[in-house]
Amino acid sequence: MIQNKPDEDDYWNNSKFKAFTFEDEDDEFSQLKESKRAVNSIFVADDDDEDDDDVEKVSWSGEPVGSITWSIRETASTNRMTGEERDYGFPKTETTAQIPSLPKQGSSYSLSSLFKGRSKLGNFQVLSDCIHWVPVGYRPGATNNPSVRSFAPELRKPKSEYKDYISDWSPEDTVRRMQKGKPYSLESFRSLKDKLLLLDEAVQVHDGNIITAVLIFLKRSLSKEILFRELVSRQIALQHFIHFLKEAGEQILLLELLKTLGRTEDMALLQYREHLNIQDEVQRKDFLKGCISLPFSVDDASHVQDHYTLLERQIIVEVNDKHLERAGQTEIFKKYPRKASILNMPIITTLYYSCFYHYGESEGMYSSPTNIKKTFKISDKQYLLAALGARAKLKAWKDVDTLFTTKNWLGYTKKKTPIGFHRVADILHKNNAPVQVLQEYVCLVDDMDLKLNLALKYKCHDVIIDTYKDMKDRHQLMLYRCKVDRSSPEERKIDDILSNTQIRWKN
Repeated sequence: MIQNKPDEDDYWNNSKFKAFTFEDEDDEFSQLKESKRAVNSIFVADDDDEDDDDVEKVSWSGEPVGSITWSIRETASTNRMTGEERDYGFPKTETTAQIPSLPKQGSSYSLSSLFKGRSKLGNFQVLSDCIHWVPVGYRPGATNNPSVRSFAPELRKPKSEYKDYISDWSPEDTVRRMQKGKPYSLESFRSLKDKLLLLDEAVQVHDGNIITAVLIFLKRSLSKEILFRELVSRQIALQHFIHFLKEAGEQILLLELLKTLGRTEDMALLQYREHLNIQDEVQRKDFLKGCISLPFSVDDASHVQDHYTLLERQIIVEVNDKHLERAGQTEIFKKYPRKASILNMPIITTLYYSCFYHYGESEGMYSSPTNIKKTFKISDKQYLLAALGARAKLKAWKDVDTLFTTKNWLGYTKKKTPIGFHRVADILHKNNAPVQVLQEYVCLVDDMDLKLNLALKYKCHDVIIDTYKDMKDRHQLMLYRCKVDRSSPEERKIDDILSNTQIRWKN
């Protein structure tokens, strides 16, 4: 239908689009034209299509058809429209002007075709392949208004940042990355040569964690025969591997390794150590009996034999003493009930137990202290310390005196000890021995100063007075007289010594 001329004038005069003007600051058409020229100057090398810019095609919203803003809004609007909006509609604009609804005509322009241009070399470049457009200030999950978004390019990361995810490193690079805590992969080392180079490089940096990590990889990727063969010539790695197997509890593999290396004694000790995992005493005793035949060294073989003999006797004594304790007929068990079992106790603890509950038994009894001393070749010093502690705990002072009394060939008695009487006095004091017992052994200390210090510490007045008398120290004796009780036997003894005119005092 053809409109009248007045109607046409009315339409164009009321349109939002202004006529051409030479004032650039108010000319939106010129601004859009300059914007497109700026973009084309970046991506289009030739100026052959300059003439096409003389005429701009615009959409109903006012943007030039084919511009960046028009194409983005066109795409966004198409993605949001559903149902009838996909068939009939226009991109939303920021203007409040109402535009009649008409069928949208397909545009011959697109974002990719707009920025196609020939470069100076004759090649073509597509903008969409170079730049990925994302909204500036976009936050995931936030409510964003597409009509007020501005768009900016998101550039790819440089290739240098992706080098941490490349797995074709040399052994040196891999070990260096392991030291720095960066991501690494050992699976790329497939040949035996590369794996051994990796192990040698790990040993060179003297880092136990790296060596262990490489050994775990070799253990998983190599047969045990090849791994054992290569570790023979690498002693540092071998020691790390043995320690790792011990900590990991892989006893079977460790035994095979020691057998391959010819280390039979270590293999025997490793097998002997398994007795710690056996809880039942009878089974442990049978296991120790089987260990006696293993290829131990001379010293180790004697220790294993003693261990078996000791456990065997402990089982016998434990059964017998438990029966006596339940019967309630033995005075020692009634007065001092047992607080723990003797099973699996060390030899010195067993000797102390024997001196406490079975002191004085004949040597033929398994529980006799003298039998234990003789069987396990316990020294006199060890035996004396155990017996002294046990008898002092029981306040059996006569037994204590017997321990140190010896007779010579003429029948004379004399007190003698291999541990020193100062240690005897200390043990007796810890067991709350009376002063009369303490001062008897303090007097036997040879060193005068040590004797005086012990006497002052344990308040052995007679020893202190006699020591000052022997030292002829009248001044110290008079000072000590002030410390004792008035009219006490100690004060009278000091007065008698001070009144003795035959003593030649030093002061």
